[in-house]
Amino acid sequence: MRWQDLRRSSNVEDRRGMSGGGKVALGGLGVVIVVVLGLLTGQDPSEILSQIQGSQTQEQATTRPPGQRADDQMADFVGAVLGSTEDVWGKIYADNGARYQAPTLQIFDNVTQGACGGASAAMGPFYCPADQKVYIDLEFCDQLRTRFKAPGDFAVAYVVAHEVGHHVQNLMGITDQVQQQRGRLSETDYNKLSVKLELQADFLAGVWAHHARDVNMQSVLEPGDIEEALTAANAIGDDKLQKQSQGYVVPDAFTHGSSQQRMFWFKKGFDTGDISQGEINDIR
Repeated sequence: MRWQDLRRSSNVEDRRGMSGGGKVALGGLGVVIVVVLGLLTGQDPSEILSQIQGSQTQEQATTRPPGQRADDQMADFVGAVLGSTEDVWGKIYADNGARYQAPTLQIFDNVTQGACGGASAAMGPFYCPADQKVYIDLEFCDQLRTRFKAPGDFAVAYVVAHEVGHHVQNLMGITDQVQQQRGRLSETDYNKLSVKLELQADFLAGVWAHHARDVNMQSVLEPGDIEEALTAANAIGDDKLQKQSQGYVVPDAFTHGSSQQRMFWFKKGFDTGDISQGEINDIR
């Protein structure tokens, strides 16, 4: 990915080296995320919770420790990717007579706290609609390469763009529409709807990649980039993760969709670049 000359977003909160601060209280969404992470990674959710709650005695740090870090380049990279998503979605919104409201991306170490409750690195990257922030511990970027066997900078870009896709869904009111169905649908049917939300975020990540070729007449894509994204989508499909963690697949317990589904919808977004091609009712 040609990212060195991209504009860096100013909407990045760098909390690396800073404690999560005080008592980490998980809200309802935070608990759901922990349980989902347990299902996907094979970890006991109680162990993830204990990691988060183990931070309760830490004192909050308000400034970053001085000095360089090994992950400084990755922090710079995600800031560049976020800037690219702002440029792409800003243009798409402007072309449709609207103004894009960019999310904030918080980089943290180990634990942090936001409007959706406490967060742990074990939870992986996620988006919180309550404060319109994307949260990521940069250790996950290394895990993509080592644990999930999805190397390449565009694999990380895909993950960031997926979380920004959730922000776009939030702005469009789709997130609220899905949440309103909780309690109206059976647990199985609501879970299927939630999976559609995740697959649509993959589609929107593909839409970003499509337009990232043309924004400001500067293509950021290099040969192999889309393949890196597809490798990542394949690696974190529910069926593959379940098979690795428990030896069998339970489709009714999917949270993000199968590897094939995730690759299909990212590729469709990339091929079409048209947000109307990924209506949530059309996601399968």
